[in-house]
Amino acid sequence: MPSIRVLAALAVFALVGLPAAGPAAEHLVWFGTYTGKGTGSDGIYVSRFDDAEGTFGPVTLAARAKTPSFIALHPTLPVLYAACEFVGAIEAFTIDEASGVLTPQGRGSAWACHLSVAPRGDVLLAAGGPGVTCLALDGAGRIGPATLLAHPAPPGMSAKSFPHSVSPTADGRFAMACDMNYDRVFVHAIGGRPPDAAMPMLTSHDAAALPAGSGPRHFAFHPNGRFGYAVNQKNSTVAAFTFDPEAGRLALVQTIATLPEGSTEKCATAEIVLHPSGRFLYASNRGPDTIAMYAVDAETGRLTFLGVEPIRGKEPRNFVIAPGGRFLLAGGQHSASVTVFAIDEESGGLTFTGSKADVPSPTCIRFRPAG
Repeated sequence: MPSIRVLAALAVFALVGLPAAGPAAEHLVWFGTYTGKGTGSDGIYVSRFDDAEGTFGPVTLAARAKTPSFIALHPTLPVLYAACEFVGAIEAFTIDEASGVLTPQGRGSAWACHLSVAPRGDVLLAAGGPGVTCLALDGAGRIGPATLLAHPAPPGMSAKSFPHSVSPTADGRFAMACDMNYDRVFVHAIGGRPPDAAMPMLTSHDAAALPAGSGPRHFAFHPNGRFGYAVNQKNSTVAAFTFDPEAGRLALVQTIATLPEGSTEKCATAEIVLHPSGRFLYASNRGPDTIAMYAVDAETGRLTFLGVEPIRGKEPRNFVIAPGGRFLLAGGQHSASVTVFAIDEESGGLTFTGSKADVPSPTCIRFRPAG
């Protein structure tokens, strides 16, 4: 017969209750991919990432889709958007927040290789093909009507426009569009189209020119909103800007290499991400298959090169910093892998943890925090 002390302990345990089913630091994470012959991919995949241990749960198929190469999450609703590159469509999915499984919600028509959602959740922005597309979102996150803005060619430029990304400001007033062929970061105003103010549209506002042959690809804002950075695919550099949030104007202050001095490796940069602290910036090098690391000057926004870290995979088309800022996850498109690196909070340096997830042809990684 149990003793009084054991019975008392059992009673206390019953009052306290069982531990939670999963760790509090566990987050759903989705992977956009390229599909097709030789990729082994069927669409969008999902896993759980333990932000305390830096480890993955099982990777499973979240939804079938054709070439969902870039994905974006609604800021407040359980909705995920996928740019179906080469298909001319954007798919919307509702999220089962327990499992991460995706259910088709609808689609919009736009050629896109990059997506972002404005902070208010009423506008979906897409870059690719003939220009930058602004798509209305209703209260449930469903995709509505769209308007297209084409970039004007700079004087003497015969190449076709190639907008590769579009990124809104934190207040949702402007969006930065990197045009790879025009060597410009265009600043567009986000607003309504008269007389229907509910119909969103982009209006050309300003542009910052980069040295010829730069090829700006992706853009990232500093948390303070006053600095911005473009990673340049063609000449393997990062361009640092100051940004006037009231006037909506960029000013180039620095261009810095993504490779060590003297490197002759063939390289095409891809992604750029700021640490949530604002102290460090990272950019990926395809070819060398490394992540470039920088320290950010808090007063000027200028960068100091800290070196590069191999991703232990091939073709880092995309990477992301996990919620909490302790780990960086690097996707190896040609190695079918996502590798995990611990971020040193003092130096910003990366250390491979040994943790890896097997994901077919990963091209985009995105989180939605649990709970």
